[in-house]
Amino acid sequence: MVLGAGGHAKVVIGTLLAAGFRVSGAYDDDPSKHGTSVLGVPVVGRLDALVGAGPSAAVIGIGDNRAREAVARRFPDLQWLAVADPRAVVHFSARLGAGTVVFAGAVIQPDAVLGAHVIVNTGATVDHDCVLGDFVHVGPGSHLSGGVRLGDGAFLGIGSAVIPYREVGAWTVVGAGAVVVWDLAGGVTAVGVPARPVEAG
Repeated sequence: MVLGAGGHAKVVIGTLLAAGFRVSGAYDDDPSKHGTSVLGVPVVGRLDALVGAGPSAAVIGIGDNRAREAVARRFPDLQWLAVADPRAVVHFSARLGAGTVVFAGAVIQPDAVLGAHVIVNTGATVDHDCVLGDFVHVGPGSHLSGGVRLGDGAFLGIGSAVIPYREVGAWTVVGAGAVVVWDLAGGVTAVGVPARPVEAG
């Protein structure tokens, strides 16, 4: 099952199908999506329908980190499946947490450790010895050098990069195309080359 039926869910479903899984249905709280389908997978109903579903295998198809965290905590009894597209490269020594998805063209190098419900999006790379917390999203075409650490919920925008052994704090947002050359605290938004925190508002 896939929780969510928007654009991100479409890529999750595509990844599951490419990896040989059968997707029985998608669930979304938007009633306008009910009765439709995503890549041939029916959108069955609201997320509430999953209450008491037991240990059914599932993946969250929601790109927003906070929303993905809320859904994961809402359904603790689901069996969260980690999946990598067969067109991705995942070294055998890398570890993928429950619910983590790795999209086509991504590369996960030796001894990288990815937490639960992480997204490594299309064409992104995570080099050796990186440690990614839960609910991280590494955007399309982003690149993490060796030994990078990302706190829970960190988001790296499309085309961003982090030099070796830097740390990005929990729930920090790195803007599209930004380059992280020094550690970033948690809960900030950083943009530019080099990436610098910006003032709220």
